[in-house]
Amino acid sequence: MKIALIRPNMGDYRSTDAMPPLAMGILAARSSGHQVVFFDDKVEPIPATLDVDLVALSVETFTAHRAYELADRFREQGSLVVMGGYHPTFLPEEALSHADAVVTGDAEGAWEQLLADASSGRLQRMYKGDNRAGLTDYRIDRSIFVGKAYAPVELIQYGRGCRFVCDFCSIHSFYGPHVRVRPAAHLRIELETLNRKRLLFFVDDNLFSTEDDLGALLSAIKPLNLRWSCQISIDIARNLSMLDRLAEAGCTYVLIGFESLEQKNLVQMRKRWNNVAGSYPQVVRELHQRGIGVYGTFVFGYDHDTPETIQLSVDFALEARLEIANFNPLTPTPGSALYNRLRDEQRLLSPLWWLDPNYRYGDPIFAPRSMTAEQMAEGCFEAKKHFYTWSSIAKRVFNSDRRFSLFGTSMTTIANVISRREVFRKQGRLLGA
Repeated sequence: MKIALIRPNMGDYRSTDAMPPLAMGILAARSSGHQVVFFDDKVEPIPATLDVDLVALSVETFTAHRAYELADRFREQGSLVVMGGYHPTFLPEEALSHADAVVTGDAEGAWEQLLADASSGRLQRMYKGDNRAGLTDYRIDRSIFVGKAYAPVELIQYGRGCRFVCDFCSIHSFYGPHVRVRPAAHLRIELETLNRKRLLFFVDDNLFSTEDDLGALLSAIKPLNLRWSCQISIDIARNLSMLDRLAEAGCTYVLIGFESLEQKNLVQMRKRWNNVAGSYPQVVRELHQRGIGVYGTFVFGYDHDTPETIQLSVDFALEARLEIANFNPLTPTPGSALYNRLRDEQRLLSPLWWLDPNYRYGDPIFAPRSMTAEQMAEGCFEAKKHFYTWSSIAKRVFNSDRRFSLFGTSMTTIANVISRREVFRKQGRLLGA
């Protein structure tokens, strides 16, 4: 068959912070015997017509509106359309109203069966991936990314899943209670093929699954002299020897979900463990002393949030000299405990907000308890604008207490410029437009 793989964007526009979607490379690697083309809506226009037998879209909640428009178009042209990813996994019936088949969970195994069925004219409506299978047969075809205008970052995956069950997150619902990692030796072989001049980013939702797994990874990659970044839980900072090993293995940046400065909010979001490593400023200092930059994320809208807590978080981010930060309104997505709770409490302003033709990126989705929905939305946007003023960027880049590195300083500057641009590009944009 002729197969078109498509990653939809939030709308019909191009982004400047796009990175290669590994899921598409995994599908391409498991499409032996078929002709595969790949289109990334984030960096290139999607053709108006496609002469293919099957179109496969990887769908997130924020891209669902656009994905459904594309799916309807290509079905009208006579192509079979299949969907997978987080959103179709949690809302398969909704996705099936725009697709001929849906894959829930991991694609490995299910994708091969789907292709065999489609080739023989026996396509089923539902295919379920095995989210507990090991990752020893992990394969990816990176050739489909060549020539596309991605950010200068190489992506790689060590494991899937997370050991925590945060209220606002759907990762645990998708992968279940088990964290699976690839054999470190296999991963090292893949790392040796990547561009060493670029910053490497581990896409794992939490690279710190267990001390043994993280230790095996660090031992495997330390001899490669790579510079890399990752998402990691804050409890890593209570193990100073492990922080030393991170730095020695080439870790340059970590993304940490600080989420809130208010302890009662952390309890509500099931992240009370966020304080086990000490105060937030101390955590940042320990990382900076080892030359590791910090990307801090914060969410607002829990019951004890007010306009003042938003401002306090911005003040902390500036005083701690975080290299990068994001200040987001709490976003209830299908599959999360948060969404179910707000739905049951009838606090969702638009229960199917991702399909609402009037919803714009950054709009409030629910009614918080200690401020108005408008205060929450406006406060988050103002926080982003404040953090990414040119004067703020200059102070954080050139007056950082982080151990100096020309590479780190350059990457921080680039990341801030891109983040500033995307803050204004996305805010207020209609989904699908």
